[in-house]
Amino acid sequence: MSLTGLLLTGGCGPRRADLEPFLVAVGPIVAADSGYDLALALGLRPDLIVGDMDSVRAAKLPEGRVRRYPRDKEHTDTELGLHALAELGCDRVVIAGGGGGRLDHLLFIAALFERDTAPLCWITAHEHVEAIHGAAAFHGCVGQTVSFLPLSQGVAIERSEGLRWPLDGLRWRPGAGGVSNVITASPMRVTVAVGALLMIRSFDLCRVGAPG
Repeated sequence: MSLTGLLLTGGCGPRRADLEPFLVAVGPIVAADSGYDLALALGLRPDLIVGDMDSVRAAKLPEGRVRRYPRDKEHTDTELGLHALAELGCDRVVIAGGGGGRLDHLLFIAALFERDTAPLCWITAHEHVEAIHGAAAFHGCVGQTVSFLPLSQGVAIERSEGLRWPLDGLRWRPGAGGVSNVITASPMRVTVAVGALLMIRSFDLCRVGAPG
């Protein structure tokens, strides 16, 4: 049985209302360092707080729920959070936070989508990031700006619906992609024939549903 965990990170995160559609399906919650500040802002109680705690602003951390690491460590706080969720039995992870911060941190989180254990999605204060494998449909996103980038060795897109500039039949190698497309219909659908496609769209947050 699949179990979804929520990982809260530092940086600009979504509003509680934007995250609410995911909270109904979330089990364990882990905060990575200053992700605990985001947890407090969202009114969430993490099951575990991990990291070197060099950027958390909260005056007091809850006893018994903190796993502290030295600052000179092999993994980032985000990776430590992912490992903790895996230990708690999660095979799907939603990442919230990480927006508006250091560029290297942002690129690192984006690179997580290249891993075998990629996040389900990543939600910042202004963006929703998700990898598309096969067919996917997105509801309630009309008018939003959306960009697409190929993952891994590239992508072959079979067809799309609900975009101002269709992606039908496009093949993109790494380094290519499509920036600032516009969603014109709901649901917006994309079917990938080969590889995977990274979708980055601006808020408001839409509901992700099964195609069909």
